[in-house]
Amino acid sequence: MGRLSRRAFALAALSTLMSGADAGAAPARRPRAGTEMRAVWLATVTNRDWPSRTGMSAAQQSAELLAHLDTAARRRLNTVILQVRPTADALWPSPHEPWSQYLTGTQGRDPGWDPLGTAVAEAHARGLELHAWFNPLRVAVHADPSRLAASHPARRHPEWVVAYGGKLYYNPGLPEVRAFVQDAMLDAVAKYPVDAVHFDDYFYPYPVAGQTFDDDEAYDTHGGAFASRADWRRDNIDRLVRDTAARIRSVRPGTRFGISPFGVWRNAATDPRGSDTRALQSYDDVYADTRKWVRENWIDYICPQLYWHIGNSSADYAKLVPWWAEVARGSGTQLYVGEALYKAGDPAQPARWQDPAELSRHLAFARDFPEVGGHAFFAAREMEVDAHGAMARVVADHYQQPAMPPR
Repeated sequence: MGRLSRRAFALAALSTLMSGADAGAAPARRPRAGTEMRAVWLATVTNRDWPSRTGMSAAQQSAELLAHLDTAARRRLNTVILQVRPTADALWPSPHEPWSQYLTGTQGRDPGWDPLGTAVAEAHARGLELHAWFNPLRVAVHADPSRLAASHPARRHPEWVVAYGGKLYYNPGLPEVRAFVQDAMLDAVAKYPVDAVHFDDYFYPYPVAGQTFDDDEAYDTHGGAFASRADWRRDNIDRLVRDTAARIRSVRPGTRFGISPFGVWRNAATDPRGSDTRALQSYDDVYADTRKWVRENWIDYICPQLYWHIGNSSADYAKLVPWWAEVARGSGTQLYVGEALYKAGDPAQPARWQDPAELSRHLAFARDFPEVGGHAFFAAREMEVDAHGAMARVVADHYQQPAMPPR
């Protein structure tokens, strides 16, 4: 189905879902035009959202997946961001990497169906875009290479792997690693009409006190042109992002490339261009120069994870939205906002998250910034249950009418 005809079909499909949507408070005062991002992340790592457990039959897994797609459509969302490569593995038959353990419980075991192929077809049938979410560098959420499938590339190339913080990672300082992970990810793009490639916030690992990411040999070999190891590491991630963008355009023109980084680039106390925050800094701590990627228009969209409430003392949602809006202004990179649905009603969270209206207030606040083209919600499990009613409130206040995803 062509791009225009599929978009027309999608709008018609969304319109038919209006009678089954959530009831609640009155719609927002100033309805947005008919195009905005309304997305949900569907995480597979550690069976967070789907499959809810390992070892289910193919029919059970498929039914659970379709239920998540139905929920997204019923909430009048238009995009599902499905994690298809959670730990250097695959949710499709890949010639590069083993089947994900989160399907069967055993890495490399064929689940008996094609989850990504099914997800793309069934999402499109419901008028939803399907963004294929890849974690480019995480190999395992444990530190024991012997637990990986015997055929795993990390076992065939142990020199590619760094153990850090109780986990295993590919070393992005090696050109052969960057080339391989692109090959592995782009296999899915070549095989399936995904609407976008999506990276999350994991580049170099988040800092662990008292531990060192051992990339000495790679730095000695490849880092001579750089003033510091930090500059070299940022360049490695820049190359991964820039090269991935170019290869997506080559493999499947029209497929978008988006990244959902940690919500703080740098604090203003560190860099006057930074935000009025006191938080971890993606530029310094995971070597991700997210501001550059937007300003240079290397990516089609950025969706910073602004997982803080309005008024947070260290990272205030109401300060970060205007900061990101200014970064995106005139760049050609679209801006969406990542929302912490998972925090709504969690008794471990601050008092503001106990109010079911907190997320709705986020959308109302962001509506005043024309650069904000929509929102993505983490994550599907909470959207399915919505025990606190926060998502129902968002739908009632802001999603009374269907909307097409931006292109």
